[in-house]
Amino acid sequence: MKTIGLLGGMSWESSLLYYQIINQRVKEKLGGHHSAKSLMYSVDFHEIKTLQQEGKWDEATSIMIDSAQKLASGGSDFIVICTNTMHKMAKEVEEAVSIPLLHIADATATEIVQSGIQKVALLGTAFTMEQDFYKGRLMDKFGLTVIVPNEAARKTVHDVIYEELCLGIQKESSKQSFLAIIQSLVEDGAEAVILGCTEITLLISQQDCRVPLFDTTRIHAEYAVDFALRTDNCI
Repeated sequence: MKTIGLLGGMSWESSLLYYQIINQRVKEKLGGHHSAKSLMYSVDFHEIKTLQQEGKWDEATSIMIDSAQKLASGGSDFIVICTNTMHKMAKEVEEAVSIPLLHIADATATEIVQSGIQKVALLGTAFTMEQDFYKGRLMDKFGLTVIVPNEAARKTVHDVIYEELCLGIQKESSKQSFLAIIQSLVEDGAEAVILGCTEITLLISQQDCRVPLFDTTRIHAEYAVDFALRTDNCI
């Protein structure tokens, strides 16, 4: 079993889910008392959030690279960034270490393509929904059609993520707002919805929606386990 390097803390609530899902998956695969071999380096999310808001992405990238290098030097066989937004600098992180990085968008898109779905809606932070580093990868590498909410709805999703979910707060009113946004996206032709922020799964689940939800936290964590149990290093 390879050692999984978890770059977490963004937020720690969703990093907790990664750890739980990964170990559950190992137990399902191997049985008995098996659990995952893993290391976690958890950043101070306040620092990351501040740099995001101020547009200081170079400084944020430096923190991510330093964190990844610590995981690599600590014995990790590959790295999982436990957040969607910070895959904005996935290329720079991957180039700074000698071990593989498992990209969350690749894991998610692979499952979507296998499901036969072509047009998906993307929910996440404003950075994820509006910038090309995530949507572009889904479209260019996997041929998916990706739509996002309108400007007002994007602000609602972004604000709930940072002001509530990242602080461990789940409000019924916010859940209903998300469901209304999802319904609007379905009316616009979305066949499924990507929960493109690792905190959204704290608020809504598949039982809340009629269309398929692709939970990036679960998908990425399970993908990491499957890779850890493989005998090769081909992503």
